[in-house]
Amino acid sequence: MAQTAKISVVRKDLLFPFIIITSLFALWGIANDLTNPMVSAFKKVMPELSNMQASLVQFAFYFGYFFMALPAALFIRKYSYKSGIIVGLLLYATGAFLFYPAAAYQDYTYFLLSLWIITCGLAFLETTSNPLILFLGDPETATQRLNLAQAFNPIGSLTGMIMAQVFVINALRSDDYTAEAYKALSSDEVVAIRENDLGVISVPYIGLGVLVLIILMVIVFTKMPKTADEDKMSISESFSKLFANKNYKQGVVAQAFYVGAQIMCWTFIFQYVDNVNQTFGLQLTATYYNVAAMIIFLTGRWIGTALMKTINPSKILMLFGIGGVICCAGAIILQGMPGLISLVCISVFMSIMFPTIYGIALKNMGDEAKIGSAGLVMAIVGGALMPVLQGSILDWGGPGFSDVKILGFIPEVNFSFILPLICLSVVTLYGYTTFQLSKK
Repeated sequence: MAQTAKISVVRKDLLFPFIIITSLFALWGIANDLTNPMVSAFKKVMPELSNMQASLVQFAFYFGYFFMALPAALFIRKYSYKSGIIVGLLLYATGAFLFYPAAAYQDYTYFLLSLWIITCGLAFLETTSNPLILFLGDPETATQRLNLAQAFNPIGSLTGMIMAQVFVINALRSDDYTAEAYKALSSDEVVAIRENDLGVISVPYIGLGVLVLIILMVIVFTKMPKTADEDKMSISESFSKLFANKNYKQGVVAQAFYVGAQIMCWTFIFQYVDNVNQTFGLQLTATYYNVAAMIIFLTGRWIGTALMKTINPSKILMLFGIGGVICCAGAIILQGMPGLISLVCISVFMSIMFPTIYGIALKNMGDEAKIGSAGLVMAIVGGALMPVLQGSILDWGGPGFSDVKILGFIPEVNFSFILPLICLSVVTLYGYTTFQLSKK
């Protein structure tokens, strides 16, 4: 009996382009997780900001994806994937360098604008890189291939977290004072501390801008594969096919809720740890737990990618979703270290969600996948909207931590994680429905 040839995840002739494009996944991971702690950092440097106002960092950052994803898709459709990557890197570097004048003017709005420009660049990179990775091999292994490429994203995220802790959080002079002591300082002392700390916040972004320019030069001189041009449909045809595709539309919704859950869990872990410290008299460092979350996130993605060799991706998405919901419930109900451990463990279950939703939603698509990719990148706007809602919950008892208890025993910080629980429930439902369809 003839033996069935094993389908490779990446063809040998496409291995080098795969490696080059995969490096971009780490690059936007750095930006994402360098930015997550900035909500807490700006709140310390500018104590007049409410939790909701500080969370506008995430709104500005992730709204860029929604704004620029469709223009990026139309751009690469007209020109090429390589052109899209180059434009994305240019925008990325521009936004990073704008942190210098933002710090000089000490204007929070300028920082938000700089973050928005960075993510306009990231929208180009993600809209380009994700479908290109799906293209680089057999359609049967597309979801597994995207999970493999996305597995390098957490490596960049870990780098961003470490940069945030070493170059920003550890160096903030405003973090050396309690809220009462900071208010007692003279106006000249406050101005000096703010000037120093805003400069500290800008340094890693400027350094990141230099790194992006170096990678841009490498990309310019690298030959990228071209996708087939035959049977290219019109834009109106692409939209018609997408709007008629129920699996795709549900995937966009699931992606928005997933990204919202991810950003909330990785952003407000800082407030969660601060509350644990204040309530139980501990001195925990939030970044260490965020790094732990990222390490198990990376581990979960490698394990999930391996499991997809034998298990349906939709089934894995459903099972990981159930695990994430259980951990969210633990983060809400449990207090102190058990609750914090539950919050960290959510990350192992979120690990495979973004690329798996992406691969399932775009499965068996043709030329409409370029526009379809834009919709899934636009769904990242969930990361802009959800943190603002969670910040609003944290403000129920005032801008700082309060003794407000929901249902008489749940701290408002804990209760705010009801939003990630709802989001991961939506993802679980998408995994279940697509798994049922795959069995028919």
